[in-house]
Amino acid sequence: MEAWAVVEHGKPLEKITRAIPEPSGQEIVVEVTHCGVCHSDLHFWEGFYDLGGGKIFRIGDRGVKLPRAIGHEIAGKVLKVGPDLQDQDIRVGDTKLVYPWLGCGHCRRCAQGQDNLCGKQKSLGVLQDGGFASHVVVPESKYLLDPGQLDLAVACTYSCSGITAFSAISKVMPLEAEDWIVLIGAGGVGLSAVAMLKGLGHKAILSVDIFPEREAAVLEAGAKKYVCGSGPELSQQILEATGGPVLGVIDFVNNSQTAQTGYSLLDKGGRMVQVGVMGGELNLSLVGNIFKAATVMGNNTGNLEHFHRVLELAKQGKLLPVPVEPVPWDKADEAIQRLRAGKLHGRLVLVK
Repeated sequence: MEAWAVVEHGKPLEKITRAIPEPSGQEIVVEVTHCGVCHSDLHFWEGFYDLGGGKIFRIGDRGVKLPRAIGHEIAGKVLKVGPDLQDQDIRVGDTKLVYPWLGCGHCRRCAQGQDNLCGKQKSLGVLQDGGFASHVVVPESKYLLDPGQLDLAVACTYSCSGITAFSAISKVMPLEAEDWIVLIGAGGVGLSAVAMLKGLGHKAILSVDIFPEREAAVLEAGAKKYVCGSGPELSQQILEATGGPVLGVIDFVNNSQTAQTGYSLLDKGGRMVQVGVMGGELNLSLVGNIFKAATVMGNNTGNLEHFHRVLELAKQGKLLPVPVEPVPWDKADEAIQRLRAGKLHGRLVLVK
């Protein structure tokens, strides 16, 4: 098989060749047709995360070995199945979406359906070759979902940006439809969250970004208001737009500035969910937070049940598709560099 792989962090992706895997047990080999290009892929390519306070976390510290084919928003066709597979719903030639956040399959988290929180993850595109390869191996049929009549270029993104947005939204809920939720960052996942909230019936959605050209897409997706800006005045701009402190903030950027801004917006009892991995640190008053009774929590992708829920919303026509630009497979490295430039409106998806 061929794969666009990170051979050295920060260097152009290289095309490598490996043997097409042979499935054992209940494994399934999927021939990849579509793969979204995600900010997590960009951070993997860069090779580190900013932990704040001058500290960094290197990708290699997760046990990652290079070269590695990145990519985790995967759609494709079933090519081969293992000899022990009994699932009659999986046949060679079937088109499927792949849940990539694989766990060990044996721990308590995995038994609870929280593979994304497993301490011994085997995630595609991180700890195993992912969708920038021509083929991927899936350990069990439960990780393959039926896209129905959905556009695969859009549906493949639901396995990360879709479920991440859904999971983060679930953590700020329950809120009334007229309670303001502030979404910081209007890139691919932030835009997905706007569409998701709209599909769930929420009305008071405010999106924040630094690019004025993103306003049209955000409002079309379902946001009620858009605030463009940065710096010390941003919090006041947002509070004026919402009429006061809010109960829900989701930070899809999550650097020191956006986290501080998001926290400053919270009303008593409010919740802020941190999604982005731009990095930095959040400084807050410990006693002040007691009086504020605010909750700050992280969000690491989403689980398999979230994937089913998102697909259900999409199939019911309740999810406005985010803008997607198909990119030829051989332009994988160019796609990463375009994402790095940070001026996309929607998502890039590699298509074979």
